[in-house]
Formats: sequence, C-alpha cells, structure tokens
Amino acid sequence: MNAGSSIIYTIVRILLGGMFIGHGIAKFQMGLANVAGWFDSIGLPGMFGYVVAYLELLGGVALIVGFATRYISIIYVLLMIGAIVVVKLPMGLLGNAQAAGFELELAYMLAALSLTVEPARGWGLDRLLFSRQSSTVSK
Repeated sequence: MNAGSSIIYTIVRILLGGMFIGHGIAKFQMGLANVAGWFDSIGLPGMFGYVVAYLELLGGVALIVGFATRYISIIYVLLMIGAIVVVKLPMGLLGNAQAAGFELELAYMLAALSLTVEPARGWGLDRLLFSRQSSTVSK
C-alpha cells in the first residue's frame, strides 16, 4: 500500500464526512419538521427529510472514523444523484442568479464514488476490522 495514497484516502474520507456532518447539523438546526415540509414542497415524501438528515449526520461520523466507508459512500453517491436529478438539474451545473447549480453535489458524489472503488486504505476502523479478518481467514 502506497503511503501517499493512504494519506489522501484518509483525508478525502474525513473531509467528506465532515462536510456531510455540517449539512446534517444544518438540517437539525432548521428543524426536521421544516426539512420534511421542504421535501413535501418538492414532491417527495416529507419522511425523506428525516432520513437524509440522519444519513448525513450519522454517515458523516461513520466516514470520519472510517467505519463502513464503502457502504456509506454508496449511499451518498445515490443521495447526490437524487439531489441532482430531483432538485438541481434544472439550475444547470453552475446555477443562475436565483439558485446554485449542482457542482457541489457533483463534487460530493465524485469524492464518495472514489471511496467506493478503492480498497479500505488509510487509517480507520474499516482497515483495522477487515485487515485482521482477512489475515485470519488466509491462515
């Protein structure tokens, strides 16, 4: 394992987790009922607002500690595809005077996608848990 790629993998994982935690906290500060109302207003079940808020917050924590990185990242890729298609696509990549485009969601999606295709690298619980398991199995 290349030390440089392990460091970069860890940095991307921690920063992506931190950004999602920030978005999750913002939803809790807004009030989950308000978030659910916004989801209703765009034609999605309001319950999705609660699910997204918890996914962002708890999934972000999981990414920071490096637990279930691949699975959380797959969920985030799907979440970002949904956000782009359902909400942001009409605004275009860079947006317009009224609303931001989907460049941020695209960047989040690509960072999460990179974590799904790479093996568990860097420092985190995934590497600790799965490295021991694979070395035990091979003996």
